[in-house]
Amino acid sequence: MEVKNVTVNGFVLLGFYELPSFQLGLFLIFLIIYVGTLVGNSVTTALFCFDPNFHSPMYIFLCNMSVLDMSFTTMVLPKLLDILLTGNHVISYNGCITQVFLFVVLMVTEFFILAAMAYDRYVAICHPLHYSYFMSLQVCFWMSWTSWSIGVLDGLLYAILISTCTFCRTNKVDHLFCDMKPLMMISCSDTHTIEMVILGPSAIIGFVPSVMTLVSYMYIISTILKINSKEGRQKTFSTCSSHLTVILLFYGTVLGMYMRPKSSYSMDQDKVFAILYAGVIPMLNPLIYSLRNQEVKKALCKIKKQIL
Repeated sequence: MEVKNVTVNGFVLLGFYELPSFQLGLFLIFLIIYVGTLVGNSVTTALFCFDPNFHSPMYIFLCNMSVLDMSFTTMVLPKLLDILLTGNHVISYNGCITQVFLFVVLMVTEFFILAAMAYDRYVAICHPLHYSYFMSLQVCFWMSWTSWSIGVLDGLLYAILISTCTFCRTNKVDHLFCDMKPLMMISCSDTHTIEMVILGPSAIIGFVPSVMTLVSYMYIISTILKINSKEGRQKTFSTCSSHLTVILLFYGTVLGMYMRPKSSYSMDQDKVFAILYAGVIPMLNPLIYSLRNQEVKKALCKIKKQIL
């Protein structure tokens, strides 16, 4: 579809256009994923917010993670469900820019929240006597606020830069949502300048929390290995195993989406990684945290008994 002014005509999200006979099946699968994500994360968020036993730094960070998961899924899946059910592939220009903004905000914030959680586990395991000092609720809220603030600022940068692009060849976006990479691929503008402007902040924003997380776990593992009893090592490791699992899922997906060599780049692979990041992982996160956390399991069982 040739357009001269995409700000009027909007964009066409192609979604899974190459699978016309599977649209209804995909709709049902993603509907289940979406409902499961909202229910699971809503329950854990309510548990952490309203149960006084969970008013501690780690659970405040987990509450942030639940909000991030629900937000990202809601940003992507409702429009994808609309495409699969009705065939309405059109998204407005403002809606597309908003998706770019929200995607960057949520991804960057999650980088820093995961780093804050790693630091929390480091202090709890390596300096337990000073935990209440280094991880007070005030420090915890400051770290959460800083994470979201950095995400918003970076999201604004991306949204402003992509809004300066012109789209004169086509408005068809071969993706599940509006992301920077597929949008720049169809832009008529010189995107080299935009890539250079983004490269610096993105490298710093990705590097800082990644190193913070890596260093924290290096100290954690070193401390665990110094524990004499096998039982003690297992008990200590169990306190951070769920967080480590989520980190591996998150970084594995992000690296798969953005760190592949250009020679092996495929939009179909991007769609798979997008579904993992937007649907599957947000649905799994509450299960990972609840199944590996005895306190959460006990609280959920208590709620279940009260309901029944």
